[in-house]
Amino acid sequence: MEKCKITVLKKMFNKELFEEYCSLNLSEHCHGCPDLNVGQEFLVENHNKIPEGFCSWAWGDIQKDVTTIMFNGSFPWMKQPGVAISSCSDGFMPVVFKIEKVNF
Repeated sequence: MEKCKITVLKKMFNKELFEEYCSLNLSEHCHGCPDLNVGQEFLVENHNKIPEGFCSWAWGDIQKDVTTIMFNGSFPWMKQPGVAISSCSDGFMPVVFKIEKVNF
């Protein structure tokens, strides 16, 4: 089994939805997910184990893509084999990840 790397590509913030539906303080969350930063990287050595410091909610959303990449799978719509673009399902503050196979 291969290893893979998860890279945080983009953080978004849906202000209109946040203001209408969320009870959290807008000023504390207006920059998107407080737990992850663009450019941050995580190494995955076991598709069943969340990398240290990674968001457990996001892991639940992208683990299927991590598993596919780790077991040498690819997605036909991707330009590069062994790479996936996936995201967490937070409607207020979604985060986009690049998942890629790496060899060490």
